[in-house]
Amino acid sequence: MATVTGQKMKGPLAGLKVIDLSHVMAGPACSMLLADMGADVIKVEKLPGGDDARRMVPPTISGESAAFLIMNRNKRGIALDLKTEAGRTVLSRLLRDADVLIENYRRGTMERMGFGYDALHALNPRLIYCSITGFGRTGPYADRGGFDLVTQGMSGLMSITGEGPGCPPVKLGAPVTDITAGVLACVGVLAALHSRASTGEGQMVDTSLFEAGIIHTYWQSAICFATGIAPGPMGSAHPLNAPYQAFPVADGWITVGAANQGNWLRLLGALGAPELGNDPRFANNADRMRNLPALQAALAPLFKGRTSAEWLHRLDEAGVPAGPVLDVGQMHADPQALAREMIVETKHLTAGQVASIGLPIKFSETPGSVRRAAPVLGQHTREVLREYGFSDAEVDEMAALGAIQMPDSIKAVKP
Repeated sequence: MATVTGQKMKGPLAGLKVIDLSHVMAGPACSMLLADMGADVIKVEKLPGGDDARRMVPPTISGESAAFLIMNRNKRGIALDLKTEAGRTVLSRLLRDADVLIENYRRGTMERMGFGYDALHALNPRLIYCSITGFGRTGPYADRGGFDLVTQGMSGLMSITGEGPGCPPVKLGAPVTDITAGVLACVGVLAALHSRASTGEGQMVDTSLFEAGIIHTYWQSAICFATGIAPGPMGSAHPLNAPYQAFPVADGWITVGAANQGNWLRLLGALGAPELGNDPRFANNADRMRNLPALQAALAPLFKGRTSAEWLHRLDEAGVPAGPVLDVGQMHADPQALAREMIVETKHLTAGQVASIGLPIKFSETPGSVRRAAPVLGQHTREVLREYGFSDAEVDEMAALGAIQMPDSIKAVKP
């Protein structure tokens, strides 16, 4: 596990100023990626209470929400009450020279606070304004709130997830529309920054959880467009290729990707069943898909005869793509995950050493990095306000009025 203790590596987005008004997951996922790639992300949390993810407990680490900690590393945190004039004054000053604003409120919320796109474009024409909502800022659902569960259902994802026809709808275990919306927002921000480099103008970036779910249906939508029939759930099997699924073995499960003809024949060699290559039901991929239940029935007993380790060794020697089905803890300890620095540690102000997921993008010349843990509520309020020209007296006055919050009384853990 990689331990980060304040590296001074500069990522490709070094110098980029990002103001993050988002909460829970989709927006924080976007801003975390930008921060990991070197941007200076200032997370603005609401008062009272801060980001709702702080209350997504259990579990906690020394009283801090594990959910909040994993989504908000690499960010400096301030706490503002935007219902106060002083709080709005602080945000306005932050936004005057910011490069990017990220928010995931319902449509109209930012406008009611005086921070809608038109107002901010007039204040800072170079600002990239990124809005992540449940369903987007246009269309008949634009004013609806959106959650991952709801958008997984409406995007079609829950209709194609599960063991098979007739089973209850199943949500993907991960909040895939939330996370994907954050990734799409990050892509949109980077594209808008590229455009600004030539035009000098910022713009609105608008994406949603609904659209993030829809793009995961590419294969199933292709089938539906071509046949007029909406495909249903297939367990771990693939809608277009076979065999490409999980199989039970003597001590658990493995996944096998032997979809193309070369891998299919190599698989039969590893299984010791070359005669299946002459079975007309399995002659090519189209035949195997038409006869998928028979194919599964023919292969399953063969896999049951050896352990996961034995099969993975044989399949690797044969050149057949395969892998174990790991739980999350096993994934954390996997040597490839560790070699790719996908499991990292940071030192949190009160929680001590905290493990997190690393940056999944590597750069040869400007590496990103995980440099700091998630902030406690208002941890960097004074630091940031000083940078933006507020005197200590002004900061203390705003704190006394409740417009801002600073954790001056927080007892940090000992080194």
